[in-house]
Amino acid sequence: MSEEAWRAAEGASRLRTFYAKHDALLIGIGTVLVFLLGWETAARSGVVNPLFTSAPTRIVRAGYRLWAEGDLWRHIQVSGTEFLAGYLMAIGVAIPLGLAVGWYKRLYFCLAPFIDALNAVPRVALLPLIVIWFGIGIWSKIVVVFLGAVIPLLINTFSGVKITEVRFLKVARSFGASELRIFWTVVLPGTVPFIFTGLKYAAGRALLGVVVGELYAATAGIGYLITVAGSSFQTDTVFVGILSITIAGVLSVELLNRLERRFDRWRPDARSRP
Repeated sequence: MSEEAWRAAEGASRLRTFYAKHDALLIGIGTVLVFLLGWETAARSGVVNPLFTSAPTRIVRAGYRLWAEGDLWRHIQVSGTEFLAGYLMAIGVAIPLGLAVGWYKRLYFCLAPFIDALNAVPRVALLPLIVIWFGIGIWSKIVVVFLGAVIPLLINTFSGVKITEVRFLKVARSFGASELRIFWTVVLPGTVPFIFTGLKYAAGRALLGVVVGELYAATAGIGYLITVAGSSFQTDTVFVGILSITIAGVLSVELLNRLERRFDRWRPDARSRP
């Protein structure tokens, strides 16, 4: 085999190895690029009206303009503060309370009606009351974010406690383990996957709460930006706001996925490969 052929074969082998290692990322990026190219082509050719759908290049220009003027960063700061405050408050309440409700049966009987009621009522229906109680400032948005995130996280947490394997509890008790030790060594580790599932779902509900709260009554934030731009048919600016929320959601879930992998490396990878 000549040197050129050997180098070509080595390069092809490296490409195959790289693709096998990063196939999910490459396929995802390729799909997104094809979608964006089709969207841009449709907008430029006049197949769709750019007034209603905008175009990727127009959205990028609008985002750059808003960033250069400082408006986008100001809105991101406001929405980010509301999201972090409400989400962290929900974590601080939902996880301890969910563990307690799942572990103590009588506490569950006491709180179940309220949990079910808050889970059933749409958060949007509470917005007028929240604005009356907390005003149109930042605290009304934080409360909306908190209410959107706390219930799904609470339900996932106590569901994880309730489905703990009975045989594990029996084995632990047969060896004379105290209830506190059983909780920390058996129940809590088994609940971790449910907690992280709740955290991911709650993050999406919290971002939804940010946008809904700012759509209803706000003077700044991504939701406010979307509202003002939509009322004046600035479709590219609307997409900038939507893209900002989407990026925040994707980054939140990815951060939680990385954190989850550090907690449950003992779990087998059940994902199938083509």
